[in-house]
Amino acid sequence: MRSARFHGVRDIRIDDVAEPELRPGAVKIAVAWCGICGTDLHEYLEGPIFIPPSNSPHPLTGEAPPVTLGHEFSGTVEALGEGVTDLAVGDGVVVEPYVVCDTCPPCRAGNYHLCTNIGVVGLAGGGGGLSEKIVVDRRWVHPVGDIPLDQAALIEPLSVARHAVVRSGATRGATAVIGGAGPIGLLVAAVLADLGVTTIITEISAARKNRARTIADHVLDPTEVDVRARVLELTDGGADIGFECAGVDAVMDQVLDAVRPAGVVVNVAIWGKPAAIDMQKLVVKEIDLRGSFAYAHDHAEAIALVQRHGVDLSPFITSRIGLEQLVTHGLTALLDDAGTEVKILVHPGSP
Repeated sequence: MRSARFHGVRDIRIDDVAEPELRPGAVKIAVAWCGICGTDLHEYLEGPIFIPPSNSPHPLTGEAPPVTLGHEFSGTVEALGEGVTDLAVGDGVVVEPYVVCDTCPPCRAGNYHLCTNIGVVGLAGGGGGLSEKIVVDRRWVHPVGDIPLDQAALIEPLSVARHAVVRSGATRGATAVIGGAGPIGLLVAAVLADLGVTTIITEISAARKNRARTIADHVLDPTEVDVRARVLELTDGGADIGFECAGVDAVMDQVLDAVRPAGVVVNVAIWGKPAAIDMQKLVVKEIDLRGSFAYAHDHAEAIALVQRHGVDLSPFITSRIGLEQLVTHGLTALLDDAGTEVKILVHPGSP
């Protein structure tokens, strides 16, 4: 079968690899769509990051490059391993793409996303969504019912957004400022809107500002307005909650300025380098700064958000391409025109 594999920096190849074998307790899935994540882009440009180095296989998967990419994917159940009785062939599903040890303290506490040896399917081995087929343990497979499979491929990033909102403690009637209108920032806004939170997004890209206006209550361009002053005008002393979704020092600084004293700031972005944070702002306003990493126990609720029509994922899909176009029309498009693209979906099947 065809599989997009990471061999090294700027070296992703469409390889012909053996189809994975079904095992007891697992599910074989024919992949329908796989989204290109910002993490995939970072790996392409700078990797290996979450991908294990070639001289150090991942401790749980035993794999090192070349590894198959893709962790935001949907598909159809093709076969069920021995002991799997609660799914049926033909079911539409998504995958929570984890490989965990189940023995470290975070795993035993139920925080499996903080596993000390965590691996991510599509980065650390175990196959990936940028291939025609994948075999995954049943525990990680979530049925999506009648959600179209192209939209279902966005359940994974929606789960990231949902996890961040839960971490924030947001409640109906609150006000939130979101730094960055990329895919995660927009999805955070969508989850907050469904919760009844007033949202303010900061963004400089014209295309992303236009998309943000369809979701957020207010969209501010930091090159045109004083974000802090405008947020103070729109709120009673500042936003209750802030979300940093860009991984940019200036954006974090704006979010710290825009939240009220004793407010909460959640960092959602994965940073490409250490951040420079003005700790004085954190201290004198007694801001509660929280990290949010991926998700745990969030997929079922994210699916429910879509099924009850609280969140419409279709507007987030901006392009659909074939596997052979992954680099030329996928990764390169995100590098050259990141302000226009939100989510590019890849169909790994035969062209």
